[in-house]
Amino acid sequence: MSNSTNRGAQAVHGSNPQFLVEKVIRARIYDSLYWKEHCFALNAESLIDQAIACNAIGGVYDRQTPTPFMCLTLKLLQLQPEKEILFEYLLAEEFKYLRALAAFYIRLTFRSLEVYEILEPLMKDYRKLRVRQVGGYSLTHFDEFIDDLLTQERVCDIILPRLTQRSVLEETEGLPPRKSLLVRNALSPQAMRCVSSLRAGRRYSPPRKVSLPYTLAHPTFVSRLIARLAPTRRPIPLSLVIHQLGRQICLSLPLSLRQPCRFPRRGRGYAGSLCQSFA
Repeated sequence: MSNSTNRGAQAVHGSNPQFLVEKVIRARIYDSLYWKEHCFALNAESLIDQAIACNAIGGVYDRQTPTPFMCLTLKLLQLQPEKEILFEYLLAEEFKYLRALAAFYIRLTFRSLEVYEILEPLMKDYRKLRVRQVGGYSLTHFDEFIDDLLTQERVCDIILPRLTQRSVLEETEGLPPRKSLLVRNALSPQAMRCVSSLRAGRRYSPPRKVSLPYTLAHPTFVSRLIARLAPTRRPIPLSLVIHQLGRQICLSLPLSLRQPCRFPRRGRGYAGSLCQSFA
């Protein structure tokens, strides 16, 4: 069986596409039983059946045996399918391991700008994935797998090609800023003004004769506030933010409801007691 790259395949990052897999792992893949039985004479179409039958992601497991996921990755590097075929792999949402295989191949071979544009939308997928590794199986989620591809240097026992920082691509290549899914949650304008005031360290005074929005008083708003302030550059203690937010909510309530809403001092377990007060 030939282990060479297809004729006409273009160089990836200045070398043979198969060289993206380390030599030791590549040699073990060539000697593995799965490679010899299931990867012989595969093409871009017949590879789909093997990817659908795959039940885990990962690099190598016990005795440095390569996983079927890694064998199919090397086969994709040999075939070097067209971009349209890879996009069809990603559109098959019902087959999560096929999408994971295509995403992993795109991370290995595509340019940094294309990697961000293609992989970031896949973080909406929250399904579970099995990870086969030394010692057994573990669980992860699809969005965690995509995040590892964008942030980690080594995934599935493979050293990933260097990825240009996103901030650099935004300045040079015109990549649009990333919009977090947490920011897209529907928040009232008053709640947004409250968050902006707390970021700047100012006290927020709600307008008079305006009822408190339900979104601001809802318990889940606290978790949304934490998620929104987490990526900010300015270090603000979250306990202080929750404490200030709780006081503003209490001041906005009618006098008949202020007495039961007692917020304890900031400290350990403060967030949990705050959420219980809204229950």
